[in-house]
Parts: sequence; C-alpha cells; structure tokens
Amino acid sequence: MLQELVKGLGLWSWWILGLVLLAAELAAPGVFLIWIGAAAIVIGTLSLLLWDSGFWTWQLQLVLFALLSISFALAGRRFYAKRSQTSDEPMLNRRGESLVGRTATLHEPITEGRGRIRLDDTWWSVMGPDLPAGTQVKVVAASGRDLTVEVA
Repeated sequence: MLQELVKGLGLWSWWILGLVLLAAELAAPGVFLIWIGAAAIVIGTLSLLLWDSGFWTWQLQLVLFALLSISFALAGRRFYAKRSQTSDEPMLNRRGESLVGRTATLHEPITEGRGRIRLDDTWWSVMGPDLPAGTQVKVVAASGRDLTVEVA
C-alpha cells in the first residue's frame, strides 16, 4: 500500500513528507522533526533533478534520507549547543548556593553539628561546629536545604 502511494505521488512524496514533518514541528515544537523534515526536502529536491536517472532507486533515496536526517540532527544539536544563553540571575533556582559567602547570626545554637539561622525571610538548617546562639557565622557551602557554616 505504501509503495503504491509513493509510486502514485512520484517525486512529490518527499516534498509532502518534508512538509508534514515541518508542520508537525510547528504543532509539537522540540527542534527535532525540523531536521528530518529538512532532510526530506533535500531528497525531494534531488528527486526533481535525478528522477529519471536509472540509479535513483527508492533504496538509495531511503539510505540518503537516513544519512541526511542523522547529519542534520547532529549539526543542529551542535549549532544550538553553542548558542547557550547566559542568565542575568544564574542562581535563580539554586537558592542555597546563592547564599554562600553571606553572614548571619545563629538563632538556635549549633549542637551536635546542627542549628538554625535566618537569612532574608527564610529559616535555614545549618551544619557546623558547636556554637552558641548569637554567634556570627559565614555560609561556606550549600547542600540541598542545608547550609554549612563556620565562625565569621
């Protein structure tokens, strides 16, 4: 059935496949189908030029389509990987790490290695040497919701 459809559409089958894949990329963006659609368009363009040639068989077209799809996808991935955007707030989703270097006063004493401080509007669990409440401490590391402190 598929062979009959391709035979009936002729060289336009690649163009139709390419346009369907590009439309699918628009409907469900993910920057992946665009490369496969572009490969189909290239094979369609080659088919316009080579359709009557004896060597332009469907097997050769499929092999070239597969190779072009892989090549375009890898090239696109490399292209977009180089265009990484820097954020004006790199620590936005890493709040604990953004507190490293800040100083605070211990609200609860550190006993057995655990205590609490308040930074901005949040209470934080801290780890460090045993210290009395009211001691000025400096945040030296962050691990999840726990901060590691030392005497400031």
